[in-house]
Amino acid sequence: MKIHRIDHVGIIVNDLPATKAFFLDLGLEVPGETEVNGEWVERIIGLNDVRETVVMLGMPEGQATVELVKFHTPTDEKGIQQSSANILGIRHIAFAVEDIEAVVAKLKKNGAELVGEIQNYKNAYEPLITKVTSF
Repeated sequence: MKIHRIDHVGIIVNDLPATKAFFLDLGLEVPGETEVNGEWVERIIGLNDVRETVVMLGMPEGQATVELVKFHTPTDEKGIQQSSANILGIRHIAFAVEDIEAVVAKLKKNGAELVGEIQNYKNAYEPLITKVTSF
């Protein structure tokens, strides 16, 4: 068996328009957006009475995509929960960008916040950006 590539990363969100705008600000593009429901999706994800909106966001060069999913039903009763850096699970998606300072400035202008500081580690810059209120 050989893995060919990462196809997509799925993110469940609460505020789909704001989250979509966040990724569009980074330079991703929308190749598709649709409403999803029915038995086939229920069988894939293991939930009943599913109705969701899905937005696919792609890299301009056609690499891996980010899938944003807003569940209309069933809803998450707990809502967004803060987690610290050592909580198990997927923590971040990293993008290689041309000018990290400009990207961070643009995101901050639109309401994003840095969790820590931009750091240069072996010529790779590592900021952690969050906009928890919109995801």
